[in-house]
Amino acid sequence: MNPASTKCKLVILISGGGSNLQSFIDAIETGNLNAEIAAVFCNKPSAFGLTRAANAGIPTEVIDHTTYDNRDSFDRVLMDRISHYSPDLIILAGFMRILTPRFVHNFRGQLLNIHPSLLPKYPGLNTHQRALDAGDKQAGATVHFVTEELDGGPAIVQSRVSIEPLDTVETLASKILAEEHKIFPLAAQWFAEGRLQLEDNYAALDNQQLPPGGEKISG
Repeated sequence: MNPASTKCKLVILISGGGSNLQSFIDAIETGNLNAEIAAVFCNKPSAFGLTRAANAGIPTEVIDHTTYDNRDSFDRVLMDRISHYSPDLIILAGFMRILTPRFVHNFRGQLLNIHPSLLPKYPGLNTHQRALDAGDKQAGATVHFVTEELDGGPAIVQSRVSIEPLDTVETLASKILAEEHKIFPLAAQWFAEGRLQLEDNYAALDNQQLPPGGEKISG
């Protein structure tokens, strides 16, 4: 999408601690991601991720969802404020809000999310407990384009970790989070290089349709 000399303009949406936000800040600083973060949006005024952004000199905007009557009114304001920055790519880095179809349609092909499971397994919440309860041997994280279907957009890249006999929800979450910090900026870099696109119903890398689950990387 962007010439090599042009930085991809990002807007990052968070709701909590912002560890994935930090992975983007770090990737930009080390030169692994040719991008700039134009702004960080958050729906929770007390989120620590806002401190991370401020420490990095990144503008922040808080749009508290609890002050809106419904999802549509919140999303309309969020969409308007994001459009003010004219981003190339919008990163959902632990943004704990289900976006309306109107919002998703408006930014189609520009929305990336990361989900802590090997999609299409375990969309939604409690992914680590569900993997443990099922007796799975592997778990992981998936970066995907956002579509109207919750956690159902075409996968881009997936990293796997082994589930050990003594793993708990906490230990598994920690292992997977470390993988998230690797593959999320990687997917954004592919987009920044013009190599990654959302087609009608699939993700394409280097003009080739990605397989179900996306590119596979072992943690």
